[in-house]
Amino acid sequence: MKKLWSGRFQEKTAGIVEAFTESISFEKRLWRYDIAGSIAHATMLGRQGIISREDSEKIVDALKEIAGEIESGKFRFREDLEDIHTNIETALVKKIGPSGKKLHTARSRNDQVALDLRLYVRAEIGEIESLIKYFQKKLVNGAEQHIDSVMPGFTHMQRAQPILLSHHLLAYVEMFQRDRERLMDTLKRVNVLPLGACALAGTSLPIDRDYVAKLLGFDSVAENSMDAVSDRDFGIEFLSDASILIMHLSRMAEELVLWSTEEFSFIELPDAFTTGSSIMPQKKNLDVAELIRGKAGRVYGSLISLLTTMKGLPLSYNRDMQEDKAPIFDAVDTVKTCLSVIGEMFPHIRFNKSRMSDTASAAYATATDVAEYLVRKGIPFREAHETTGKIVLHCLENKKNLSELDLAEFKKFSPLIGSDVYKYLNAENSVRAKRSKGGTSPTQVKKQLKRLRGILNS
Repeated sequence: MKKLWSGRFQEKTAGIVEAFTESISFEKRLWRYDIAGSIAHATMLGRQGIISREDSEKIVDALKEIAGEIESGKFRFREDLEDIHTNIETALVKKIGPSGKKLHTARSRNDQVALDLRLYVRAEIGEIESLIKYFQKKLVNGAEQHIDSVMPGFTHMQRAQPILLSHHLLAYVEMFQRDRERLMDTLKRVNVLPLGACALAGTSLPIDRDYVAKLLGFDSVAENSMDAVSDRDFGIEFLSDASILIMHLSRMAEELVLWSTEEFSFIELPDAFTTGSSIMPQKKNLDVAELIRGKAGRVYGSLISLLTTMKGLPLSYNRDMQEDKAPIFDAVDTVKTCLSVIGEMFPHIRFNKSRMSDTASAAYATATDVAEYLVRKGIPFREAHETTGKIVLHCLENKKNLSELDLAEFKKFSPLIGSDVYKYLNAENSVRAKRSKGGTSPTQVKKQLKRLRGILNS
């Protein structure tokens, strides 16, 4: 097959070079974006009189036919045609003859591939944002079901203070909300039209880039032709967003794995969302969560891959940038799969509320409440903290819980402690008392739920 650029070459491209340089094997997923960009470009060329209206219409009709053939699976992508652009253009010329050769007027594969990738990332951001929102709603539903379920909160992986399970779940809703906001903000920098920059310098032909931007739904046009073809910041920024998102999913997955262990026994999943062992018949493994946790490394790798590819490239376009697509494609697939599976799995989690409540009441989890009780009695917090620490030490030495101390024992540490102290030693009372804005009390959690419901339903 004759190459599009074969005019100044006298030798045929070596087979090993063709195999090494082709990108159609992974780039073919860009076909719908390549065709959409070509239709807009051909329409503009005809409107501007750069090619005839007749040729413009023939090109557009033929491109729509090719799209139908690809959609139905009839189209055969050829590796000897290098990339998605050449595959489609070759099919176009085969369909309508010399008129098809006019499509590439006033553009280069450099600005064409930048356009395709921006259109792809723009579409996938919308898909990912929808999947995040779907999962957030599942978490909010779970929080509403467990508005009164008490569990231990942790710091340093040690039991810290009683909290509501609903409060814990909403913490993840907040994380994923930031992920959605980051993606929507990135969209501003993705939605910039590069087409019309050509190879790097623009064109002497009277194109209308603003019209093409309007046809393709871009908010603005790249202002510098060299930057337009060499910029992959939008891809790096998307991968940064994806890395933070998968980190949040990984954190949640880690907690699900821990909570499913016999040592915690906070949750159980049905057989449909777990796997077993090939040698240990008793095992029920949370492999779904473990894989989500493990796939974080893939998305991080995609980010580092593109950052490394771009770090030493002089302006403007370099063939190294062919390596931009595979990491973006892989990150998109990984993130979407993880969001889909955890979104389907979460509603099937069974929470062991009694186990969570019992654990929240143990290990001196209400010690901070005792310190705050002393503060209400007029004792400076640092002194109250020290006094409470001594009470806890006494309990440890005597193998007692705080609630098992009699009033005389409490008074050995402070004469200000009265019988009213016992109401502060209950985990449920501790949770109800945390009424500061954003706190874990039921009243505050209900306010958080109402606010998040409003956001997710807008």
